[in-house]
Amino acid sequence: MHWPIWRAKVTERSMEPALLPGDCLLIRRTRRIRPGQVVVARHPDRPEMLLVKRAARRADGGWWLESDNPGAGAVDSRRFGAVPGSLIEGRVLVRYWRARSLLPNGPGIRPRTRERPRRAAGPFWVVG
Repeated sequence: MHWPIWRAKVTERSMEPALLPGDCLLIRRTRRIRPGQVVVARHPDRPEMLLVKRAARRADGGWWLESDNPGAGAVDSRRFGAVPGSLIEGRVLVRYWRARSLLPNGPGIRPRTRERPRRAAGPFWVVG
């Protein structure tokens, strides 16, 4: 049985700035998508590999999926062509970040930033 809502974690930089590595996603299992939506699909040549891409347009035999950051060496339809509709797993509903502990001397809340945060005294992070 497949649950209608599932989650995944972004691991690559291909969808920056919209999605960063470490972002968590809630995904709705559906093949009903529209251009502009961020979707999860299986790689046409490697079905065990899931891709998070933007649906650019309908193409012959499926969907043309593109990365927001092609300079990151992204694997998308520019490399393998249109993705058949049967390989679309769902569309991204929301991005979220996992809550962190606020206990004294705990990990604190990490700000969303491209810079690597430095640990300060107490439960806070210092950026910069």
